[in-house]
Parts: sequence; structure tokens; C-alpha cells
Amino acid sequence: MSDKPAWLKPHGKPWGVSSSQVVYDNPWITVTEYQAIAPTGRPALYGKIGFKNQAIGIVPLHEDGTVTLVGQNRFSLANYSWELPEGGAPHGEDPLDGAKRELAEEVGLQAADWRPILRMELSNSVTDEIAYGFLAMDLSPTETAPDETEDLAVVRVPFREALDAAVAGHMPDAITVALLLRTHLMAVRGELPAELATRML
Repeated sequence: MSDKPAWLKPHGKPWGVSSSQVVYDNPWITVTEYQAIAPTGRPALYGKIGFKNQAIGIVPLHEDGTVTLVGQNRFSLANYSWELPEGGAPHGEDPLDGAKRELAEEVGLQAADWRPILRMELSNSVTDEIAYGFLAMDLSPTETAPDETEDLAVVRVPFREALDAAVAGHMPDAITVALLLRTHLMAVRGELPAELATRML
């Protein structure tokens, strides 16, 4: 990681809290309502979704410059979504361990070369969800074990084709878009093996 520019510093006062109340709780999320104090000093009602898992995304990059994707029906937006392999790791678990598990469970792959490439805050105005992105290389097959609610389709496509689909809006999942762009940047900057970067680009 490079050093932070000088302008990357906090300004103003942080949010304050007068009181809070949990209004909903299940095994995956907690919704808390806050009587808050805005940085301007004004009172404000705030709701926050607290996630009980860290979000995990993996770029399974094969040596021929292809990438493995999964397709599934998503509940919240009632749509079909093509994405990178993703999942969750409980707080307290090393995100890399979660990534290894999710890659195996969803697409039946294991990797000898793992690289953390991005940390993201997802919808940080109303949630506390943190996402960790990994690049997985030197891939080999292993057993799959999808979740009992998952009906996954798996495809292997050229990296550039996946990237173009993401930036065109055909794969709008935020983790997928961010990680494909990050991996592309790594290839352009010479942070990946030269032959692999050439096949990707």
C-alpha cells in the first residue's frame, strides 16, 4: 500500500449518540435505531444495519487469463446475478480463511497463491458491512459444498469479457465490479506476471 496523501484526513466533529435500541435481530443482521447527534449539532434519527459476517469476494484467475463466475437468483432485488464467488466470514475469523472456504464451496476450486487486493465499506451510510477482496491464482479443483439455499451456475470466461460486462452494467454486484477493476489495474501496473497480464488484457 502506498502512503496516504495529506488530504486524506478527518474534518469536523464525529456523530454522537443519545440512545439506541435494537429493533430487529436474526442470525445474519441486527437493525438498531439511534437517537443521534449530527456533526452539525442537530438531533437526528438514524437506523443502522449491523452485519454479523464480513463480506468476502474472490477473483479466481486462471493461468490462461480466464476467470470463474457464479450465477444465482438473488432475493433482495428479485434478479438473476452473475458475480465473482462471494460469501461471508464470521467476525473473528481471518477473512482469508473465509475466502478459501467460499472458493471451494461455491466453485470447487482451491488456490496455491492468495493475495489480498481490496478492503471496502459497502453502503457505509446505513450499514457497518466490511468487504475483503482476494485474488486467487494457481488454481486446482476440489470438492464443492454449496449452501443448501444456493442453486449456482458456474462459468469460466475471458477476464476482459467479464470486466467489460461489469462496467457495462450487466454484472452490477458491487464487489464484482470493484474486484475486477482492481485486478485489471494490477495487470496494467505490472503487479501480475507479465504473461498472465497479456492473456488478461
